[in-house]
Amino acid sequence: MTKQIPTAPPDLPFITTTQMIEVDRAMMFDYKIELMQMMENAGRNLAHLARQRFLDHAPQGKTVVVLAGTGGNGGGALVAARRLHNYGATVQVYLTKPAEQFTPIPAHQLDIVRRMEIPVAQAAALETAIAPDLILDGVIGYSLNGAPRGTAGDMIRWANASAASILALDAPSGVDTTTGTVYTPAIKADATMTLALPKTGFRAAGIKAQVGELYLADISVPPELYASPALQLNVGNIFAASDLLRIW
Repeated sequence: MTKQIPTAPPDLPFITTTQMIEVDRAMMFDYKIELMQMMENAGRNLAHLARQRFLDHAPQGKTVVVLAGTGGNGGGALVAARRLHNYGATVQVYLTKPAEQFTPIPAHQLDIVRRMEIPVAQAAALETAIAPDLILDGVIGYSLNGAPRGTAGDMIRWANASAASILALDAPSGVDTTTGTVYTPAIKADATMTLALPKTGFRAAGIKAQVGELYLADISVPPELYASPALQLNVGNIFAASDLLRIW
């Protein structure tokens, strides 16, 4: 029997984008848990969720398209890309911008993907992409600033027009994680795997139609960090039973 993903506690705090920025800052500077480590945790859990929820625990021969932006969200999706490749899936990565425009740590993840000879192409090549079984949305995370533009917007429109299921990392690209504002275009996900704690934007009216099923993934944030004066949140050992929790 397949083990079900446990349900998150009902009193789990939701946090704003500003609070999530503080979580990332404290992780790196107060606890010395580097972005690379958090990114690895995010990508590993994304691959696990993809395998369990969308690939029927049998990724061999399944086709996965990974849409990756230049920042941390894209870096996490690239980690998932190489793990799904290792599981036997046929993975194709599409980038919003050329590699030289990636920030350093996602650029390192992209270099690993290329060394593994996973196919990588620019967004324009999506026009001739083979129809996938699953799309991973790693275009834009909590750093969203207004409506997605350029190739990011093109990727979102392509994904929404596809018949494949969409699994978004942290938030559907085009959704504001604090307010829940849904810009045009925005990913309409079948499921979203958010990180650390769920975001306040996911409480907005009607947002479930955009987010789909909502899961929470452990990126190894210490409960003591949440209890700091800057955040003052009471978060217990919520991942004691599983690195993934289902919120709805």
